[in-house]
Amino acid sequence: MKGRTWWSLLALFAILTLLPQAPSAAEPVTLSFASQNPPTGLSHTLAIEGWARQVEEKTKGQVKIQIFPSQTLCKGKDTWAAVSSGIADMAWAPQGYWPGLTPLTEVIMLPALPFKTAEKGSEVLWKLYETFPEIQKEFAEVKVLCLFSSGPYTLISPKKQITSMEDLKGMKVRTFGRLPSDQITKLGGVPMSTPMPETYLALRSGIVDAMSAPWEAILGFRLYEVVSHYTEAPLAPLWFSVIMNNQKWQSLSKENQQAILSVSGLEGSKFWGRTFFDSARAEVAAKAKEGGVKMDIIELSPAEQQRWIDISGKPMWDAWVAEMQGKGFATAKAVLDKTIELSKSP
Repeated sequence: MKGRTWWSLLALFAILTLLPQAPSAAEPVTLSFASQNPPTGLSHTLAIEGWARQVEEKTKGQVKIQIFPSQTLCKGKDTWAAVSSGIADMAWAPQGYWPGLTPLTEVIMLPALPFKTAEKGSEVLWKLYETFPEIQKEFAEVKVLCLFSSGPYTLISPKKQITSMEDLKGMKVRTFGRLPSDQITKLGGVPMSTPMPETYLALRSGIVDAMSAPWEAILGFRLYEVVSHYTEAPLAPLWFSVIMNNQKWQSLSKENQQAILSVSGLEGSKFWGRTFFDSARAEVAAKAKEGGVKMDIIELSPAEQQRWIDISGKPMWDAWVAEMQGKGFATAKAVLDKTIELSKSP
């Protein structure tokens, strides 16, 4: 009996050792994140790295994000295709590169909207996404995690202070996106589509005379080194998304998905707007002072601002609604009205 028991135990042990063993803990997942911005700017250190840290903390280290700055994983203009195809797992996407890709969401790019900060614009943008199924459908190719905007752009110039439409007439102005370019044209300027990483040399060499830019880009691309004049005007903002490859998203555990969503959505969008854009203005002033660079900042007079709004603001709102309705987007007027309502809310 003793021998038989011994052999039975030995056989049981052999069977158990052949059974597949469940891992004690899931292996961490590393996600590639594409960025066109340099790693030295606040947008990288505060927004991109800051959000990546939040993801890692919320997933308890089970999801790590490897950031590829300065277009090292894909060119900025190829970001959407890179994420949707899986070349990049994640990215922040400069939506102005692809006019017409997400047409209803482009409402946020209309000039002279009532919001003044990027954090508020980002709040408006995410609430529009939550409100309108038609906007949600525009992101079917990817998993959208956050939507964020800049505040209204600032006009910057190396040589000429812009105080009126007459000053802007004929100037070659680097801008980005269809609606901001349309606004510059209505104001008498000539829109240029110079890629962001080339704007420093374009401004310094005179390839472009001026540029509409957020403070984040002025800081991140050191444009304060080559411009002296800054004009605050009712310009169009731009908007961006934080997106993920659909298949990669589905491959994550439900727990990790929920953890990522906890730092995304409305609060994540506001975080991106605040840290990507709003934090940059004071830092530009500090850097310029440190380098002994002149900053001549003005705001258009109320009368001049109204001229710009009358010519390139509200008429573009009406034209946008008519264009969208002509393309079959019956909710375009409701989308615009909701945008204005949300922009004015506290």
